[in-house]
Formats: sequence, C-alpha cells, structure tokens
Amino acid sequence: MKTYPYPAGKSVVKWVSTNWLEDHINDENLMILDVQPNVHDYIMGHLTGAIYLNEGLLRSANNGLPAVFVSPEVLQPVFCQIGLQPERPVVIYSSSGRYSKCTAGLGDGLEQTMMAYSLIRFGHNNVYILDGGLEKWKEEGGELTKVFPSWKASDFETSVRDEYFIDHEELKNIMDRDDVILFDARPFESYKEGGLWIKKGHIPGANSFPWRTLMTKDNARLMKSDEELQQLISKFNITTDKTLIIYCGTGREATNEFLFFKFYLGHDKVRIYEGSFTEWSSHAENPTLTGENPR
Repeated sequence: MKTYPYPAGKSVVKWVSTNWLEDHINDENLMILDVQPNVHDYIMGHLTGAIYLNEGLLRSANNGLPAVFVSPEVLQPVFCQIGLQPERPVVIYSSSGRYSKCTAGLGDGLEQTMMAYSLIRFGHNNVYILDGGLEKWKEEGGELTKVFPSWKASDFETSVRDEYFIDHEELKNIMDRDDVILFDARPFESYKEGGLWIKKGHIPGANSFPWRTLMTKDNARLMKSDEELQQLISKFNITTDKTLIIYCGTGREATNEFLFFKFYLGHDKVRIYEGSFTEWSSHAENPTLTGENPR
C-alpha cells in the first residue's frame, strides 16, 4: 500500500489519493486549485474551498512562437491574487466536465500536470496532484459545492527554475550525446507523421513515449499501477547517469512525463524542451524524420 502524499521524503511535487484528500480537505493550511479548462464546470460544482485558476494565463505568443511561458513578472500578480504561498501545500485537480470535454485539446487530462509544472517552474515548493482528478472523486461519491470560497491575497514572489528546461540551442548541442535520452511525448501517430506542423515526423534520435500510456485507459488523470509503469519504461536503458529530455508539440504533454520521471520516480537528470516540436520545426535548417524509429 502506498503512503500519501507520494513519494515519501522531500519533493516539490507529490501525488495524493482521493482518500487522502477526503481526510485532509478541511486542513487549515491546505490550498486547493481547480484547473478545469472551462470555468462553467467549476461554477457547476467544485471541491470545498477550491479556487479557480485557468492554465490559459500561463503562456502567450512570443518571439515568433504561439505558446511561450509568460515572464515571472506577469504571473506574480496572478499568483498573489489567488493567495498562493510558496511553502503552503496546494492540491491541483481537473476533469473533463460538461463544458471541458476534450475539444481541440481541452479537457484532455493534462491540465493537472501543466499547472503543477508551471507552479514549480515559477517558484512554488509544495505541489500535490490529485491522482484520478475530479472524475475519481465523483465516482467515489465525493461531495461538491457551488459555494465560492474566500481567501486572502499573498505576497508570492515568482522566480524561474531554469534547471527544469532546456532551450533550442542547448538541445542541439547535447541531443546526440550517449548520456542523453530524448523522448517524444506526443501520440504515436504524431511522432510518425507530425501532421499538424510545418514539418512532419519527429526530432532525429527521439524515442516515442506517448504521455497517455502512463495513465489508465478510462481516466487520463489516473496513473497506472507501479508495476505497469515499470514495465513501460523497462524498454529504455534509463540509468542514473542519463539525462532525459522530454518534448512534445508545445511543451504541454511533456509536463506529464517530466513530473513522472523527476518526482514520481526520482530521476535526477530530467529536463523539458519547452519549445518542443513547434519550435524545432519552425527552423528551416532543423532535420526531422518520419516513421516508427528514432533514426
């Protein structure tokens, strides 16, 4: 049996179960964020005390790319306004509700990991992800409310943990080293053909590892068993000396695997290529490969 929050020990990101949250939902020091894609689902019913925050605030067009993280100075008043404190534990949950069902990528299950990654990227130190999200909570008879909570603003000071990500030039410099494993977290069909982008296929040398394979079939926010997860990664030669670099389409899908490798498994050397295939394919000189194999 797992003990939650999981994993044990010091970690800026941990996972909690619905049972754990039920036991602790009224803890005075616990903050809860509802990150459902559509605010109407929050209005229709949310966890007691949950404050709404939409991931659309996190990124904007910049420097010729359509989805780049905004500056810490831009996010700081948002974090202060909702009362975030860097050491106060915050539980993040989402769902595919009536208004948030997966349409054009919304409600796909990635809201939880995208927000969790973003909070720690900008300086939060104590983030909990609700394994199974709101779907599992409701399936187990958990209560919802339509009452909006009250809270106090904070003096959160944003910063950037640049050790979590890698930029385009550094990726090009290290991607072919023997101690680097490159993962493409997009669906396998995108890896093979990359149909949405100006170039097709994947970055040369990248291994296909779709983020959705980490999650259960019926719930995109519920992780598979540890036995199943270990079986999935056993095909890759992941040793402690290897640096794992995760990319996807725009850097969003990669947050699921970044958090999994770095915090769930405790692998020390993990980074996200935030520009991902959108940035890579925008450079005319960058090669791409189609097909099922890395090279």
